[in-house]
Amino acid sequence: MRGAAEKRPVCLTIGGSDSCGGAGIQADLRVFDRFGVQGCSAITALTAQHPAAIIRIEPAPLAQLDAELHAVFDYYDVAVVKTGMLFDADRMALISALLAEHHAGRPLIIDPVMVASSGRSLLAPAAVDTLIHALLPLATLITPNIDEWAVLQAQFSDASTQAHEPAAVAAQLGCAVLLKGGHAADAMLCDRLYLPSGAVHEFQHARAAWSQAAAHGTGCRLAAAIAAGVAHGKTVETAVDAAIEFLITDCKSI
Repeated sequence: MRGAAEKRPVCLTIGGSDSCGGAGIQADLRVFDRFGVQGCSAITALTAQHPAAIIRIEPAPLAQLDAELHAVFDYYDVAVVKTGMLFDADRMALISALLAEHHAGRPLIIDPVMVASSGRSLLAPAAVDTLIHALLPLATLITPNIDEWAVLQAQFSDASTQAHEPAAVAAQLGCAVLLKGGHAADAMLCDRLYLPSGAVHEFQHARAAWSQAAAHGTGCRLAAAIAAGVAHGKTVETAVDAAIEFLITDCKSI
């Protein structure tokens, strides 16, 4: 007989392992537990890092990643999948194919992790095309920061249709876009949520006076909190609102 924990909605996080525990898989699983969902994971890469630097990255073997994903989907009824650091085109293609097969039509929250806050690249440049054409069409929500959006925007550059704007991308892909304002220099930050319907919601808040260690992994934790909210039946808008409030008031305790 399954225990009480297995009666909670299940969220699967697919991403990198963070040896200091502040971001990546480790952070996601802590957030899932805080929000009352059962967390499962599939690891794309191992990292040796601390909040100021990434020292080494070792990609997980494709066969191991494939086996982890199949093990989760074979046993669990996964409510929501959240992705983070996917590393390269090969791993992204494998993940996209398995999600299309096992998770089609269900919520997928994509944090398009490209560059660490320390400046280290976390996504091979050649993988951006795979992200655009294989993974994003499956998404319910993508959560780029300003720097990540600049990379994605270049792929949607048909000026005649303005398809490079967040609202147009949301309509084109049929998914929501949360453009995070944390990398802006302003004291007051504004996160903007663009829905496929054309609606836009703004979430304004003061910049938190966080240390480097406390700020490490905030993007991961925000996306994980959104995924947990959606797993509990919230709409994307209400899940984003609750996740931003969590990030502001409670995130440092995770």
